[in-house]
Amino acid sequence: MATITRSTTTARPLTARVTSTARATMRAAVFVEKGRIELQERPIPAIGPRDALLRVTTTTICGTDVHILRGEYPVAPGRIVGHEPVGIIEKLGEAVTGYSVGQRVICGAITPCGQCFACLAGDRSQCGGEALGGWKLGNTIDGCQAEFVRIPDAQANLTVVPHGLNDEQVLMCPDIMSTGFGGAENGNIAIGDTVAIFAQGPIGLCATAGAKLRGAARIIAVERSEERIAMAKRIGADVVVDPRAEDPVATIRRLTDGRGVDVAIEALGTQETFESCLRVLRPGGTLSSLGVYSGKLGLPLDAFAAGLGDHRIVTTLCPGGKERMRRLVDTVASGRVDLRPLVTHRFTLDEIVRAYDLFASRRDGIIKVAIAL
Repeated sequence: MATITRSTTTARPLTARVTSTARATMRAAVFVEKGRIELQERPIPAIGPRDALLRVTTTTICGTDVHILRGEYPVAPGRIVGHEPVGIIEKLGEAVTGYSVGQRVICGAITPCGQCFACLAGDRSQCGGEALGGWKLGNTIDGCQAEFVRIPDAQANLTVVPHGLNDEQVLMCPDIMSTGFGGAENGNIAIGDTVAIFAQGPIGLCATAGAKLRGAARIIAVERSEERIAMAKRIGADVVVDPRAEDPVATIRRLTDGRGVDVAIEALGTQETFESCLRVLRPGGTLSSLGVYSGKLGLPLDAFAAGLGDHRIVTTLCPGGKERMRRLVDTVASGRVDLRPLVTHRFTLDEIVRAYDLFASRRDGIIKVAIAL
């Protein structure tokens, strides 16, 4: 486990109102090097005309943040990490309209500009025309595991949270809810479909909830953790197959009378689960891939039916933007889904290194953490 160290950098002048005490610096979780995230003192961000400054009230840790910590996904040393903010507008750039200081908002993990070719073509997650281009927070710019965060292109990315919802009710919207639901949507789950979902981590659980909302008649989840098996059943899985006790491919084939499933969702990011998804598909079925893969991913000839099975393979990068967030917030507000049970542990920002250690190790039945500021 990394140790917390604090460092101080020279603060830039800041003309924005940030707090009643006009602080110049803030606490932030910073990626230092492989295996090390530190809590540092950093300048409160300055903003441009199209930006907003949020005072973060609640955030969380994502599996992708763990990939960053382990050096499996490269970000620049010194980057403030995190991409799932719930917060209060502290300052607005002069070009941002329709919002006011003091409003409680969320912002998606993906922050499209809304103006480039990819955005205008409807591929907002690929903003800028490059893979992962829409993922900026905690990746190409400083993120939100900090007391304040600069939100780029705020007009296209801020969604107001209704007064009746608390932070934890909307905490999953910026990333895992949008991603998991996106996997169900891109899989084109239809009413009456049979769906298999491999892995019931936070993303897989949201895919399970999304499959249920899409009208799947039967949801078969695959998971080995007792806590996550119980949560999958609570969220909407009809059957959970434990790979410690039985072969999931053979079991799913048996449960579908040899037909296979209409849609298989891969939510772990391993070669084994990717292949298993292919092997449980019916001819003409869809593999919806949500996992973040490390290293080479192979396509086995037999599982792919030599390219003759009319299989469809789709991938999803967390849909973002304010309209996407609005729809997710409205779904939460309607009572059709409640993802608060996914928050199993709570920490303060001062405890974030300990939170990373627990989340990465999956000890103590952890599913998702809330970081309160």
